Amino acid sequence: MQPVDFTTLAAVCCDLRKHWIPARCEQVYQRDRNTLCLALRTLDKRGWLTLSWHPQAARIHMGEAPPRTPDTFTLSQQLKHQINGLALVSIETIAPWERALDFQFARRPGDEPEWHLYMEVMGKYSNLFLTNARNQIVTVAHQVSEQQSSVRPVATGDAYERPPAIAGPLPSLKESQERWQERVSLIPGPLQKMLLKSYGGLSTALVRSLLVAAHLDPDASTTSLSQAEWNRLFALWQTWLTRLEADQFEPGWTETGYTVMGWGATAAADDVQTLLNDYYTHELNLQVFGQVSNQLNQRLRNLLKKLRQKEATFQTRLDQSDQADHYRQQADLLMAYSYQWQPGMQAMALEDFDTGEPVSIPLDPEKNAVQNAQALYKKHQKLKRARDAVEPLIAEVRSEIAYLEQVEAALTQIPQYEKAVDLDAIADIREELIQQGYLEAPDYRPAARQTDDSSFYRVRTPSDLEVLVGRNNRQNDLLISRVAGDYDLWFHTQEIPGSHVLLRLDAGQAVSDEDLQYVADLAAFYSRARQADQVSVIYTQPRHVYKPKGARPGMVIYKHETVLWGQPQRIQVQQDLQSSREPASV
Repeated sequence: MQPVDFTTLAAVCCDLRKHWIPARCEQVYQRDRNTLCLALRTLDKRGWLTLSWHPQAARIHMGEAPPRTPDTFTLSQQLKHQINGLALVSIETIAPWERALDFQFARRPGDEPEWHLYMEVMGKYSNLFLTNARNQIVTVAHQVSEQQSSVRPVATGDAYERPPAIAGPLPSLKESQERWQERVSLIPGPLQKMLLKSYGGLSTALVRSLLVAAHLDPDASTTSLSQAEWNRLFALWQTWLTRLEADQFEPGWTETGYTVMGWGATAAADDVQTLLNDYYTHELNLQVFGQVSNQLNQRLRNLLKKLRQKEATFQTRLDQSDQADHYRQQADLLMAYSYQWQPGMQAMALEDFDTGEPVSIPLDPEKNAVQNAQALYKKHQKLKRARDAVEPLIAEVRSEIAYLEQVEAALTQIPQYEKAVDLDAIADIREELIQQGYLEAPDYRPAARQTDDSSFYRVRTPSDLEVLVGRNNRQNDLLISRVAGDYDLWFHTQEIPGSHVLLRLDAGQAVSDEDLQYVADLAAFYSRARQADQVSVIYTQPRHVYKPKGARPGMVIYKHETVLWGQPQRIQVQQDLQSSREPASV
């Protein structure tokens, strides 16, 4: 993930000063443990300022409104008490080339600041401080004890101290090319590495884009550059410093991230605020998606492995109980032919009542025929009782396996992150497993979820009819309980875990066989049997689909169904063809 460097921070501050100073702070909301949002209002607009001290994504930019969930963080409550209703009158850097800003709040523009909100964007050392006019820390995002840092401990009540000064020389427009070239090439090494070592205030992304713009290999040795190449690189170096001083920036997307100087951009961005908001929202969502997906996949694998082992154990006991009648028949034979028993016998060969075939019955030589028969009767009764006890247990285990396989099938339909709805869909699955008791989450807070159909997979049939596909059990339930109309058709794979599929129809609207087959193919594709050649799919009207009382999420029963054979590979071919035609995204 590309970190916010000094140049990016300068571009953000330039835009904030131009469009958001002065502004009234109307609301303070802490989105998570690392991100704070301030609602700012100017004379003509309102927006949310994001301040994040995330260890991999520390940043400042205008962003989207936070979710409407309760804010229970202490930091935001303290900030509300102090700066709510005040005016943001200035944003200042606390030292040259430092990635630390001072957001100053006063009662009205022109007054002396009463509160200072210091934001330090420094990777894993990022932090947020609120100080009063006497520069005394009132609250801080991360307190740092003397045991954690003897250089700069941080605690409420202490005076705010600036971060340690940047070691080494800083870039300057006044520096001559001879001195600059001598400094960079003093020790032979890769060009990118030597630039980063020679000056403070630089970032890997900035230096790499600078070298790409100069048509130089970042890994080329400083000893291999010609004077013409040195001249070209220094000219760009001066251009960077000049534009930085004049607040001239060109935000854009690159192949690996973003730039605010325009170098190496493959597409322009509307503005730096939108650029940073979109980039870090996507990268953080991608990171969270990967973590949640791995957690859920591993948990489901472990649960299903244990349940299948339990099912195998119960099945073994059932198979053993099937021998109950065999033991009773042997006992009956022993009782009928007990007169043939002789002391010390270890087995008796007797004729079966029905077939007349000889049956060898093992005996306990210390017991007579009647006692051996009684032991077999007891074994028969024990196995019968075992069957009565095991049958409901194995039914419950199989029901649990079917449910978890349904969850697993939904998870396989979201293999990677592409859009924000993908993260919402997988978050629904995680929340469901927590609520069902399959996943522990001490910090779990129920999320407010939308109830419309905007998160479903939306597909069109060959006749342009709308089809909705549930992405998880929550959406599957919504399809039946809230979305389905009286004239729609509901599709699902027969006795195979998969998504619920809804074909939307109006009153009196006829549906062609081609459309029915297409939706059946979709239902087969979005199921556990995606790799099969043919899959049995049923469809019926939504009024014939029921959710039994106490049923787990996504589990339903149905009647008056019609069976079709779906071919999931046809949908796969269509998707592969569509992907090959789509242009590569930026």
